[in-house]
Amino acid sequence: MGPGGLLIAAAFVALWASAFTVAGVVVREWPPLWSLAIRFGCTAPILLAIAVWMRARLPSRRDALRVALLGFFGMGGYLALAWLAMARIPTGLVALICATTPLLVAAGESAILRRPLPPMAWLGLALGWAGVALLGFLRALEGLDAAEASGFVFAIGAAAAQAIGLLIYAPAKARVDMWAASLGQTAVSALLCLVLALLLEGAAPRSATWFTLGGLLWSMLAVGIGAYALYFVMLRRAPASTASALQLLAPPLAAVFGWALLGERLFVSDILGGALTLSGLFLLVRARSRQPV
Repeated sequence: MGPGGLLIAAAFVALWASAFTVAGVVVREWPPLWSLAIRFGCTAPILLAIAVWMRARLPSRRDALRVALLGFFGMGGYLALAWLAMARIPTGLVALICATTPLLVAAGESAILRRPLPPMAWLGLALGWAGVALLGFLRALEGLDAAEASGFVFAIGAAAAQAIGLLIYAPAKARVDMWAASLGQTAVSALLCLVLALLLEGAAPRSATWFTLGGLLWSMLAVGIGAYALYFVMLRRAPASTASALQLLAPPLAAVFGWALLGERLFVSDILGGALTLSGLFLLVRARSRQPV
């Protein structure tokens, strides 16, 4: 990549990492599910305007179902669980655990789609999950209360939900217009989070500080629209393996953001488990980049 590509890549990584930090800001004042319901509900009309302006093609009925399931699992379910986790454990840890989604996708492709994995990919899978297990085990030794334990469960569930959504959507990704897919999954996510918020969190929040509103606005525009747009631009300028590898830089940067802006503390055990997990992810991305399509 040239200087322009590097600038796009740096902006994407920073925005992707900031998603966890601003979520940590918002959930300090608002319930997580209501926060997401409001975020998705406000983002959907913006995406509708963009889709109309870009003359986005409507997907077929079969592909529309895949988009809806991507929204239910891969966006709505994923973020609902991730934001519930960030209300309980540091945002950097949630970013790291959610980054294991490619491990689950690769395992799912091997088990369900019968796509063979090279030995390096299997080594990456083993190292990645060993890192998560080490992180959880060492944290447990240091003492986990019920809220922190549930945070780990929610974060792992978020990674699993995103992987399920991506596996369901994979056959349609080359056929569905980017903006139509974004609009469809956002609308489904808004409905899902609204129902969950009404069932689990009661009344909607009625007040907010400017800090919370700013975080929500950043989450909507800079992350929900800007980061995804940069990702697709990056895919046109660099191989998909490079784009995937760049996403591995987001968890460490999210941990730095959480420490600097939210005062979150990370332990040595978090760094050790995180380094092992990211090493496994790197091996997986490297192995997949060498596989014939």
